Amino acid sequence: MLIESQDDMEVVGEAGDGAEATERLAVTAADIVLMDVRMPRMDGVEATRVIAARGERPRVVVLTTFDLDEYVYSALHAGASAFLLKDAPPEVLLAAIRDVHAGDAVVAPSATRRMLERFLSEPAAPRPDGDPRLADLTAREREVLELIARGRSNQEISAELFLAEATVKTHVGRILAKTGSRDRVHLVVLGYDTGLVAPAG
Repeated sequence: MLIESQDDMEVVGEAGDGAEATERLAVTAADIVLMDVRMPRMDGVEATRVIAARGERPRVVVLTTFDLDEYVYSALHAGASAFLLKDAPPEVLLAAIRDVHAGDAVVAPSATRRMLERFLSEPAAPRPDGDPRLADLTAREREVLELIARGRSNQEISAELFLAEATVKTHVGRILAKTGSRDRVHLVVLGYDTGLVAPAG
């Protein structure tokens, strides 16, 4: 009802579990999928992995009961573009859908960072210089990626590195392209995965 009330949105399908969702999306064009995590037959993590493997669209927004649900990191790793709490206010949910559609980050940086630090295992021997996913990045792009992974916004990165915000956006675009990341949320995951940023504690 909420989505259908918007002039720029339309519900093109509904599914009762992950398996049904992947089946329907094989024959139904969609831009955004709102994905539950815990479902029978195929859970949201596996369904997200299947959907993400098919290409750039649709983008997946994971809905979870807890902001520190252990499945959320797995879902982001599987290809989800964002996560939201199920009790998010209507305006937050609608804004998130529009942001993900535009390719932007949805999750508040602090929430992303907190979730990753809680559920991502600390690398035993972080060696970001040797990770092939970072090989093509310039020194400046690595700096920008590290700040993204630490939850900084473009405006904050601009101030910290004394760069114009437009320049930061250019760096972000190049980092996305060079690393093959879908969006900003996945740059956060990449930063932790490669050991460029270590979880706290």
